[in-house]
Amino acid sequence: MAVFIRSQKVLGSHIGLLSRVQLIHLQASPLAASAQVAISKFEPDRYLPYEKLERNLQIVKKRLNRPLTLSEKILYSHFDDPEKQDAQRGVSYLRLRPDRVAMQDATAQMAMLQFISSGLPRVAVPSTIHCDHLIEAYIGGDKDLATAKTVNREVYDFLASAGAKYGVGFWKPGSGIIHQIVLENYAFPGVLLIGTDSHTPNGGGLGGLCIGVGGADAVDVMANIPWELKCPQVIGVKLTGKLSGWTSPKDIILKVADILTVKGGTGAIVEYHGPGVDSISCTGMATICNMGAEIGATTSVFPYNFRMKDYLNATGRAEVASEADKYLKSLLRADEGCQYDSTIEINLDKLEPHVNGPFTPDLAHPISKLGQTAKQKGWPMDISVGLIGSCTNSSYEDMGRATAIAKQALSKGVKSKTKFTITPGSEQIRATIERDGQAEVLRQFGGTVLANACGPCIGQWKRDDVKKGDPNTIVTSYNRNFTGRNDGNPKTHAFVTSPELVTALVIAGRLDFNPLTDQLTAADGSKFKLDAPFGDELPQKGFDPGQDTYQAPPSDGNKLAVQVDEKSDRLQLLTPFRKWDGNDIVDIPILIKVYG
Repeated sequence: MAVFIRSQKVLGSHIGLLSRVQLIHLQASPLAASAQVAISKFEPDRYLPYEKLERNLQIVKKRLNRPLTLSEKILYSHFDDPEKQDAQRGVSYLRLRPDRVAMQDATAQMAMLQFISSGLPRVAVPSTIHCDHLIEAYIGGDKDLATAKTVNREVYDFLASAGAKYGVGFWKPGSGIIHQIVLENYAFPGVLLIGTDSHTPNGGGLGGLCIGVGGADAVDVMANIPWELKCPQVIGVKLTGKLSGWTSPKDIILKVADILTVKGGTGAIVEYHGPGVDSISCTGMATICNMGAEIGATTSVFPYNFRMKDYLNATGRAEVASEADKYLKSLLRADEGCQYDSTIEINLDKLEPHVNGPFTPDLAHPISKLGQTAKQKGWPMDISVGLIGSCTNSSYEDMGRATAIAKQALSKGVKSKTKFTITPGSEQIRATIERDGQAEVLRQFGGTVLANACGPCIGQWKRDDVKKGDPNTIVTSYNRNFTGRNDGNPKTHAFVTSPELVTALVIAGRLDFNPLTDQLTAADGSKFKLDAPFGDELPQKGFDPGQDTYQAPPSDGNKLAVQVDEKSDRLQLLTPFRKWDGNDIVDIPILIKVYG
């Protein structure tokens, strides 16, 4: 047994009646055979599947007779039929049994309507709905949230009632962004999770394979149908050296995007390894995996280590960490001698902070060259808005590093020269940074704290400081910056970087400021230079969960009704297809598309 030992103390935070058909569903799930450790505090009667995963993997390894990558171990241990499933990378089509499903509120609507039409009484695997996509940023957190609850009431009522009836956990508006909630509560080392959002790979920061899919795929898994995926290739990224100073986890994925471009990860899992991994926090690893979507990767993953164990302990999941320790070598680390389809090596000691953009996340600029390039290209030099947070960079550590920069500015009598917004990734993060003072410092710096939601990152931003068509520059800690992505303005030059670099840039208000070398002017006219930021990886007082925003489904939802207004212009229950009569369909038109 391999167990991680830390000398530093980490302060932590604080099935009902089923039909015979549904019992068969549960027996087919990988969750059925496991040690008696709950997969989450919200599902005390569902257990970690490590025992069955290890058995499956041993069957596959005996057949393949070669060392496996971490990605292969997690994926192949979830085979529907480990005895017969072919596993040729880039060739085979895999039939898999994911451990759970997560859905955001925009895509969950159709997914739940489709599941309802299946006629099944309850979902076959643990599933959750997260209300994060329908909240528009405009005034500030509380007011924007109240507006969203009014505007989207029928959608929220439908999702809450459908979740209660069919056994799906419901995270209310204001709870936070799906990926942050999954990381805080549901992801675990070795999990295979599918989510109806492209940045689901965020969960790879906890050592699992978390893959973004469409709503139809989610319905298949909830209905106990094996999920199909073309066997991915595996790109190995070896990290050497260690992060320090201004260089952050975000800079690693910005550099990887520079190397691979927005298409270079297509059809592959990006697997990070090497001695540099241990210098990255768990939430930093999540940042890197999250933005792997921008290079087209199926997903990204890190090997289980003590940074993940610390995070599990801090989020109240010590038993999960202890159980994961037992399977470190067999399930949660790559085999020695495993082969990658291609490899990249990055020396973190030499990695410079990056700013990528505009209009594409793979146009990379080391901070030392950004100003010169911007001038040559004629990009707007003045920054109009700085935005930090989102599912990519809203951890406690992220907020702490940004606050460290803001404190230095305030001590010199200066603050942000531009509009500045902060998006907490979850209610837990919001409550904790309010208690520990980071939120107030960022307000004093000139910031507005937005709702715990996706907001401007996905274009849910009612922006009125520039007219559509006016060229302008924004800098964000988001993941995606394609044309018009954030505000619908095709002339907005959006750059992505780390939260601390966004914070530093808005003090100067210009793209040609390099905080590593350049000086700023204090209120008294003196010159000063920013020190490299530092933020605690985890809160010393533990996480504050904040308001209770979770609705657990009852053990039996058969008598409950799904709420859909007959006059709604947003929702409509689907009419189920007639049951197949066993006969082939004849005399039907066939559409054939011919080339050449």
